Amino acid sequence: MWMVSPPSGIFQHFKKLFLSEQAGRAQALEFVRKNVANALSMANLIMGLSSILCSLNGQYHCACWLLLIGFLLDLADGAVARQLNACSALGAKLDDFADFTSFGLATALLLQAHGILDGLLAIVYVLAVFSRLCFFSSGIPFMYRGLPCPYASSLLTGTYLLTGGNLVVLRIVAMIMILFMVDQGFYPHDKVLESQLWKKMVYAGGILMVLFSSYSIVSLYYLVWSSTYIFFPVALWSCKV
Repeated sequence: MWMVSPPSGIFQHFKKLFLSEQAGRAQALEFVRKNVANALSMANLIMGLSSILCSLNGQYHCACWLLLIGFLLDLADGAVARQLNACSALGAKLDDFADFTSFGLATALLLQAHGILDGLLAIVYVLAVFSRLCFFSSGIPFMYRGLPCPYASSLLTGTYLLTGGNLVVLRIVAMIMILFMVDQGFYPHDKVLESQLWKKMVYAGGILMVLFSSYSIVSLYYLVWSSTYIFFPVALWSCKV
């Protein structure tokens, strides 16, 4: 009995189809690897824009909540980009724009400028964030020059929640944060998700606080977190990978 073998063209077709599927899967994974950090930066940007809308509508507590989520996203996107070796010029620009939106514009709106002096303070705060992001490169690996604006925003947000929106206290804190951001002092890169276990636990606690805790507990947690980094950057938060 003669055995009829299938045409070789069928095997070639399935081989090409299988290889094309493999190549497509590899391209998809590479696309995800390169853009997952950008997606986190975009999420931070969306949090900032949403916070701005909440502030414009007088929903300041909601705006604070969104800023704290943006703070967590900002800490995560840099860690993800470094771990996946997906750092790029586009990603850096997107991250800076998201930071300026969330920790500059959105945070300044918490000051509720109702007069000329209040408005001037908000403008100066935004300019301090702009200067910190654009001109304060330390030139030293794993070091910042001037206070990173996400921590200033976190401190202001925690102050707002703890004091129930006391504008006098908030504006005093804002002026202090402006001085810290434009100062030439060096801050170590905290690298929360890439360092000791206790830093990762602090980050995990921040997530749990945002999801499950009340305003007062959340405000205290983020005040302590940001204050320790602002005032004791080397003693507590010096990077040890």
